Amino acid sequence: MSGRSRRSWARAALPLGWRRSSGPPRGPGPSRGRRFTSPLSIRTLAAQVFLLQALIVLVLVAVASAALVVQGRYDGEQSAREKSLAAAEAFAHAPGTALALRSPGSGARLQQAAEEAEKAAGVDFITVLDPKGVRLADTDPALIGKKAEGVGPAAAGEAFTETYHGQPTDAVRAVVPVMDASRRVVGMVSAGIQYANLAHVLNDQLPILLGAAAGALLLATGGTALVSRRLLRQTHGLGPAEMTRMYEHHDAVLHAVREGVLIIGGDGRVLLANDEAHRLLDLPEDADRRKLNELKLGPGLRRLLLSGEAASDEVTPAGDRLLAVNTRLIGPDGAAQGLVATFRDTTELRALSGQAELARGRLSFLYEAGMRIGTTLDVRRTAEELSEVAVPRLADVVTVELLDSVLRGEEPTGAVRQMRRTALRASRSGTPLQPVGEVIRFVMADTPSVAALRRGKAVLVPTLHDAQDWRAQDPDGARRVLESGIHSLITVPLRARGVVLGMVNFWRAADSPRFEEGDVAVAEELVARAAVAIDNARRYGREHAMAVTLQRNLLPLGLPEQDALEIASRYLPARSGVGGDWFDVIPLPGFRVALVVGDIVGHGLQAAVTMGRLRTAVLNFSSLDLTPDELLGHLDEMVTRLDTPTAHDDDRAPLTGATCLYAIYDPVGGHCTLSRAGHLAPAVVDPEGRVTFPDLPLSPPLGVGGHPFETGELDLPEGSRLVLFTDGLIESRGRDIDEGLDMLRSTVAHADQTPEETCRALMTTMLPEHPSDDVALLVARTRLLDPSHVATWDVPFDTTAVSRTRTEVSMRLADWGLEEQAFSTELILSELLTNAIRYGAPPVRVRILLGSTLVCEVSDGSNTSPRLRRAGFNDEGGRGLFLVSQFADSWGTRYVAKGKVIWAEQVLGRTSEPDLSVLFDEIAF
Repeated sequence: MSGRSRRSWARAALPLGWRRSSGPPRGPGPSRGRRFTSPLSIRTLAAQVFLLQALIVLVLVAVASAALVVQGRYDGEQSAREKSLAAAEAFAHAPGTALALRSPGSGARLQQAAEEAEKAAGVDFITVLDPKGVRLADTDPALIGKKAEGVGPAAAGEAFTETYHGQPTDAVRAVVPVMDASRRVVGMVSAGIQYANLAHVLNDQLPILLGAAAGALLLATGGTALVSRRLLRQTHGLGPAEMTRMYEHHDAVLHAVREGVLIIGGDGRVLLANDEAHRLLDLPEDADRRKLNELKLGPGLRRLLLSGEAASDEVTPAGDRLLAVNTRLIGPDGAAQGLVATFRDTTELRALSGQAELARGRLSFLYEAGMRIGTTLDVRRTAEELSEVAVPRLADVVTVELLDSVLRGEEPTGAVRQMRRTALRASRSGTPLQPVGEVIRFVMADTPSVAALRRGKAVLVPTLHDAQDWRAQDPDGARRVLESGIHSLITVPLRARGVVLGMVNFWRAADSPRFEEGDVAVAEELVARAAVAIDNARRYGREHAMAVTLQRNLLPLGLPEQDALEIASRYLPARSGVGGDWFDVIPLPGFRVALVVGDIVGHGLQAAVTMGRLRTAVLNFSSLDLTPDELLGHLDEMVTRLDTPTAHDDDRAPLTGATCLYAIYDPVGGHCTLSRAGHLAPAVVDPEGRVTFPDLPLSPPLGVGGHPFETGELDLPEGSRLVLFTDGLIESRGRDIDEGLDMLRSTVAHADQTPEETCRALMTTMLPEHPSDDVALLVARTRLLDPSHVATWDVPFDTTAVSRTRTEVSMRLADWGLEEQAFSTELILSELLTNAIRYGAPPVRVRILLGSTLVCEVSDGSNTSPRLRRAGFNDEGGRGLFLVSQFADSWGTRYVAKGKVIWAEQVLGRTSEPDLSVLFDEIAF
């Protein structure tokens, strides 16, 4: 329908009484040109419409009420027929009815049975007839003996129902024959409902029907009024002139827009198509009122328009165009009565969007590659991640070759003619390419790989079948590759910081399209990102190896020999690398042993270096034979000085996260003194396997400063185990400290475990293969020095007691079979004891210990420590300690709670021979 015809139709369709006027408007309104006027107001028209609708509704309600009455009467009659037939058949077929009819004098019995059946069945009468139709029993006794009319079919053996009109009354009745065993009619039974009672029921229902009709009339009238009111509200009181002008505006806009509009009815016919729709869909001039199946539309577009479903920007081909189609359903209350479809030509936009989609897909691929490549700092794993990302989204087969120096974590060299295949991934099995681990050599100057290395950028071989230079190095291998279906190649040098690390080859096979120039850029970008990750992994591997080497050299290379403890140890680095956990075993004079366990917060090279500095400091402080609390105090001061910032190390990490446990065990009596700085208390396992965690004084971690360190004391029976550990053993992400301590308790609670077995059980039970934190573990089982190898003398504070004590010591050495050490021991004892009495303070005590060595100790109550010096020419004394140093293998001084102890140690089995020249010079002067 053209625009002119539609406008003519609109004017012709105006209601009677409307006329055109070219005069000016008489009142305000939206129209500024021509307008239509009418002698009737819009409200009068609405009232007429309302009355007409009310009349129609009244007629419909009356017809419906009459139909309901008729239907009710019919249904009532049918119900009466069925009820009468059921009662008659039940009585006629009842046991004993046929026998009673053949028995003389059974009328009274039948009469009683009929009255009872009438009441039970709910009918108006039940009559029993003989074969001739004479009543033998009836609800009305006055009718007994009279002949019934119209029962001939039943007498002939056929049951029937009818509407009976006659004497004694009009009724709906059923007559059923009564037959004996030989199928001979011996009587009849008639049951029915009087017509007057049936009409009475219908009359009772009539007020309900009339009330329902009145209610329907009221609802319809109210609905009509609401619809009329809503119509007035929706049109905002506009008259036909305004509505016509609005239609003209809409019609002009509809045909002016550059978007096709198609309105389709519920029957699939085209109701409206604007000019743009005609152009885009190539519709004929008579497309209006034609069905969609008759128009030359594409199958996809036709299916979309006939589906009856809403669509948004559905791109569908239409001839040589790509149309973006939007459809919306139209109809009352959302019912699918029709469809409105709009069309936009997106052919050129689709081409541009296709390129944008391709670019977006490549960017998404590269972004995903950046997320998946380099998740670990492992060179080989990073190469495998590169191949996993590229297959199958970019290539069917990917191979990665790296220099051996890169795999070892070393700096890559300029020699790139030999690489090792590190990763190979294919979308299907059976690739003929060389496997992982094989050496790949680049010896032919004209192959694509060598060309890529020489140019420093990717080389594309679109079709391998046509590339002769690719076959030059290995013709047989090239033939097998082609036979497997591989047909296209991109080879890219893997470069980082301008240095070649390896090669990456992308292959396509089977039905995959060959590589194009656009794929080269993606491959180069992918390899560039992987090269950075591989180089980072290589550098991390080198630094990690350096840190591991440093840490191994900083930790004890072996446990020292000593007699006091049986010791086993373990160190397990964290999954993330080396850390700062450490341990040490330090022999002390008098067969005592110091046990140390420490923890530096953090990982890496700095933690390892810090650990080495603290271990060295502990070794140095231990040489001074300090008590545990004094040693930790000196260590705390050192850490505080190290943490003091300077102008050049403001960014250095502090060491206040360092913890330490220092314990000294004395096998003479099994006494152990411990002090801890922020560290976990050790576990003590007695010889029976009972485990305790002693409550030892806890001081802040090292470097906090301002807090004194305290010492705890333990008395350990022989065979007890002392378990020292760092927090990595008992604490993890899925386990708190209390749970870890309970696990440790149950693991070591065995009386017969050796220290080595204890270490093995703890590492197996409590730690995963790669823990998140490093672990240091030290297990020591105690021994006691034989009491018979310990001799002690309290010496009077008098120089005359020196000779007597010396004699007693010589006698004890003879008892021990150490006559060879007697002379040197007497000399050492004389010098130490004389100095103690001359320069010290009481009490003075001498103790000799026999173990793997012979130890002589002299203690006094003075805190003054003697020191070795060279005596002057005129000095009378000052040469005693020099003599001690010449005859003893080692000597020293340690401080105790009251006074000091000077000790000298001699190795058994040999006599110390002093340097005679030095000794002569010292004595001469």
